[in-house]
Amino acid sequence: MRVSRFSTTFAVAISSAMALSSCSAPPPAAPPRPFDVVEASIPEMQAAMRDGRTTSRQIVAQYLTRIGLYEDTLNVAVAVNPNALAHADALDRERAAGRVRGPLHGIPVAVKDNVLTKDDLPTTGGMLAFRRYQAPYDATLVTKLKDAGAIILAKSTMSELAGWFGDSFRPGGYNAAVGQSYNPYDARANDDGTPVLEVSGSSSGGGVAANLWAANVGTSTGGSIEGPANASMLVGIRPSTGRISRYGIIPLSLDQDTAGPMTKSVADAAIMLGVMEGAPDANDARTAECTAPPNYDYTPFLKADALKGVRIGIPRDGIYDARQFPGQARAFPGLKPDELASMQAAIAALREAGAEVVDPADLPSMLALEPAKNLTSHNICEAPFNGKASDDLCSVVIRYGMKRDFNRWLATLGDSAPVKSLAALREWNAAHKDQGAMRYGQGRLDYADSTDVEQDQARFERNRREDLTLTREEGLDAAITANKLDALLFPGSSGANYATKAGYPIVVVPFGMVINYGDGAKGSQDKTRPFGLSFVGAHCADAKLVGIAYAFEQATKRRVQPPAFAATNSAK
Repeated sequence: MRVSRFSTTFAVAISSAMALSSCSAPPPAAPPRPFDVVEASIPEMQAAMRDGRTTSRQIVAQYLTRIGLYEDTLNVAVAVNPNALAHADALDRERAAGRVRGPLHGIPVAVKDNVLTKDDLPTTGGMLAFRRYQAPYDATLVTKLKDAGAIILAKSTMSELAGWFGDSFRPGGYNAAVGQSYNPYDARANDDGTPVLEVSGSSSGGGVAANLWAANVGTSTGGSIEGPANASMLVGIRPSTGRISRYGIIPLSLDQDTAGPMTKSVADAAIMLGVMEGAPDANDARTAECTAPPNYDYTPFLKADALKGVRIGIPRDGIYDARQFPGQARAFPGLKPDELASMQAAIAALREAGAEVVDPADLPSMLALEPAKNLTSHNICEAPFNGKASDDLCSVVIRYGMKRDFNRWLATLGDSAPVKSLAALREWNAAHKDQGAMRYGQGRLDYADSTDVEQDQARFERNRREDLTLTREEGLDAAITANKLDALLFPGSSGANYATKAGYPIVVVPFGMVINYGDGAKGSQDKTRPFGLSFVGAHCADAKLVGIAYAFEQATKRRVQPPAFAATNSAK
């Protein structure tokens, strides 16, 4: 059942924003001709503001209108900034005075609701206990966005605690703070409120895909930028872990956590990535691992001919093609026919653009016959919901990191924290179960909190070494080195299975549409499910990977706007 909350939440925020701005400054003169934000890129918005065809205020107002039109359908915003128009007015005055802060000056963006924002907007992490929580400081990446002139228009929704909630079943895009979000490519709900078309991860891509804001900051621990970007026909960049500071982001496990941009184009994502990277952060030691491009600018790598002479590997076995795995790992049946056809078309497009395709270029850790040496045997340890203990080969890295890092993060909030520990959050949830704090249970939280950070450290360190060995030395590095590759090409967002543990860069690019085989699709054979692809590169090879993704995007241009969320006018 779908429940509308727009009238009680967003209408107030939007009307307050309009009223505040109209009191603080007179509206600017109308531009010479209308500018439509729908499907507009960041460079197009900047050009329109520079040429006097629009203003930041008018861009923000258009997005607020679209939020008003479509938020009830999608439920992708946790909160909308009531001061957004006032911020836009201030940035318009700066531009008129000759000051442009950076490439995002006057551009409205959203940040995932696990990224701390001190002013204007709450930060919930999807937790009911944090529903109206005002953080005492901005995340480092939020500071960088604001310094570059961005307007934080909204907090985008997420799976509660980046997906580490519930018992055996919990739908992606659900949290106790605001409920279930929906995919703009098929926003229908099943009878139980779950989405007909999965959002496929804990970050929300729906707001960008439906043109409710220009870009979104997501976070990924195990694929929550990659999956939602693929499901929403967006570009998603999960950079090398550490390129973007994690300080001020509610953690799942800092061994794998990172933030990254989700946008409609590679160019927009490159602009966002450069702004968010910035200088190394003393609060996050891993920000010193990779050398940034000159001036933190990835746009010089955006060349349409960047695929010429590039070697792209195809990891067929167990990723494209069917394979039986050793031990307890489930067999992989292979890609479905329409998925495989889409990937074959993508490979043909790579060759046409001048890339040298190495096929196959398999990952040794996917071919190993001994379970201990096969990556598929090392899944994430989760709670034994069915009564059986997890086998010794599963990885406790996320479970351990959740207990260790979440409690450390809570300590940075000081007296303002609604709860003081993971244990206290569990107790709060249990006490507020009747208010919806535990719709899907909290077995994963219970399991994480059962960790003894000191006694379990040896198991954690062993699993972390295994994860890195199987995804790096015997995985991505092995395939890249043996075949002299510049990147590997994975179907959909499946490259995240390897890049997230390794900490390597991955870029998702829109490409195809396939059948939605989910139970909620009710047998429909319409090709309504976005199915893109992901390029994975070596550690710190982010700039090269951005160039490859851009050249592929320009050679194919396959992104399609969600048909149910149309433009309001056609001018650009």
